[in-house]
Amino acid sequence: MKKINIGQSGLYGSQIALGCMRILGMESEAIRTLVHTCMEEGITFFDHADIYGGGQCEEAFSNALAMKPSFREKIIIQTKCAIANGYFDFSKEHILNSVEGSLKRLNTDYIDVLLLHRPDTLMEPDEVADAFDTLKSSGKVRHFGVSNQKPGQIRLLQKSLNVPIIANQLQFSIAHTGMIDAGFNVNMKNEKSIDHDSEVLEFCRLKEITIQPWSPFQHGFFNGSFIGNDDYKALNDKLKELGTVYDLSPTAMAIAWILHHPAKMQPIVGTTNVERIRQIAKASDVAINRQEWYEIYKSAGNILP
Repeated sequence: MKKINIGQSGLYGSQIALGCMRILGMESEAIRTLVHTCMEEGITFFDHADIYGGGQCEEAFSNALAMKPSFREKIIIQTKCAIANGYFDFSKEHILNSVEGSLKRLNTDYIDVLLLHRPDTLMEPDEVADAFDTLKSSGKVRHFGVSNQKPGQIRLLQKSLNVPIIANQLQFSIAHTGMIDAGFNVNMKNEKSIDHDSEVLEFCRLKEITIQPWSPFQHGFFNGSFIGNDDYKALNDKLKELGTVYDLSPTAMAIAWILHHPAKMQPIVGTTNVERIRQIAKASDVAINRQEWYEIYKSAGNILP
């Protein structure tokens, strides 16, 4: 498994990360098997959020793994905060309280990366900066990022921060390609030319912010997977065809497609199936070519101008 320098921060994480939103309800032994399978395959970056399972996912993770220092040093833990009960909250009080809760549930002294989960239009950048400074100086959080934010929101936040934004977690998959569609359809009036996110892909590349694609197998907003979906027959046929060439499953091919992009993204996969983890991990060792990348893109129904 390759590693990437996340946000050029000096924090090197596995090229593929495991999202832990779906571990709620799993037996501790199953969680241990899942995590250790990831580690055997080189996946050592684990993504959480304080709202996953109402905090129970963080707790189940730490309970299953008995978070001893010798083990904690081998993994990178990222968690997210700022989604409250029916609203978003970037206040200093909420951020600090959320981190304290995550530290307790994860049974750890520090969070490697903290992301602000969804944009809060009531954000006061100086207040966020104060919270981040407190967390950084205390050693409770080592690095910071955002999730689902576009360039203007990041600029507004960054103007007050004393720490860099190293990651931006954004929805991206072969069947959810908004951040690249607009870039293809410049100076046109078709639907694909609409820029929904202010060139967030190019912005993150310019600012050396690592994009972390979430739901890399989904189409739309939690509409289900395109893998094996009859509505995406051409895409699945193409993934199978190229998977035969590279000895990858269709799921792994979907990740290889993301990894080929020069933005050096770090996809967050949410599977709890250990065999699928082994398959997906193989994508890190495969380099598809430019023509194949475009073939996959077009097989999802995308039309180049």
